[in-house]
Amino acid sequence: MPSASDIAAELHDAARAGRSLRIRGRGTRPWGGRAAADGELTTAGLDEIVEHNEGDLTAVVQAGVTLARAQEAFAAAGQMLAVDVPGGGTVGGLVATGDSGPLRHRYHAVRDLVLGVQVALPDGTVARAGSKVIKNVAGYDLPKLMAGAYGTLGVITEVSLRLHPLPRATATVVVRFDDPHALARAASELAHRPVEADALDVAWDGGDGALLVRFSGDAAAERGRDALPEGELVSDDGALWERQRARQRSSEGVVVRVSTTQARLGDVLAASPSAVGRAALGLLWVALPTRDADAVRELRARLAPDPCVVLDGLPDGVDPWGEVGAGELALMRRVRARFDPLETCNPGVFVV
Repeated sequence: MPSASDIAAELHDAARAGRSLRIRGRGTRPWGGRAAADGELTTAGLDEIVEHNEGDLTAVVQAGVTLARAQEAFAAAGQMLAVDVPGGGTVGGLVATGDSGPLRHRYHAVRDLVLGVQVALPDGTVARAGSKVIKNVAGYDLPKLMAGAYGTLGVITEVSLRLHPLPRATATVVVRFDDPHALARAASELAHRPVEADALDVAWDGGDGALLVRFSGDAAAERGRDALPEGELVSDDGALWERQRARQRSSEGVVVRVSTTQARLGDVLAASPSAVGRAALGLLWVALPTRDADAVRELRARLAPDPCVVLDGLPDGVDPWGEVGAGELALMRRVRARFDPLETCNPGVFVV
């Protein structure tokens, strides 16, 4: 079994030889650019659950542990990592790409569930930051920096995670709409009410829309009826949310992740042939039926200045990241130069 030091040594050897490496977990999130690398470095061998501190609701896992295996281990203690992303994959890949699912509404992004990281760096060293307890400390926040960096700053080898109790029951209320702006207004209104929902999602497909609100706990069904008495109550809601998550991926067309605001949610839905997303966060996954570069450009032009990132089905000639502000780009380049000046890790994958 490889260690973090082994990974760091492999990175250092590649950097000294002027070689670049593509960092790979299970390959379930091959997003970003298409630049070629000279070799591949996999974290699949880092597959140990190092600690599970049930009393503290924390765990330490190596980056190659699959999400499914981690959740199975946590569930045995009545706990969970509060992320429900489609596609499975490894914990390291999940953190590196910042992927998320409907539970992000209540439990926030995966970066907020990461307490600490261990990272192998191209200079041959192994860095560790954060802790195994839930507290904030002053200083450089390496865990949050690595979350969503797409493996361009180093290789995540170990992650300390915050866990949550596993709900004993869930129920979902579904309200149908045929107008995207009415759907967006209803979602925004509910988001501002004191309703403790686990998920508050929207779905849009042509002229058919839905507001999906999930509750958990022994009184989940009653809370759903009280919050949205006009809606359809679904007690056995697992398949419903599985379909919702699956629509964040595509095997045939293009999926574009749009970051917008509640105020513009209706406009994004109206511009989308099909979309799902987190209503309160203004985060939508828009599906285009074919891999047409012009369709992506048209969507970006219509939704500007909202960031539109292509996740699946990247057409030829299209930058997956779109326009990035000069200030943000300069800052990211300085950070990249600090951690990986020779661009050994995942060249061409991220925006820098």
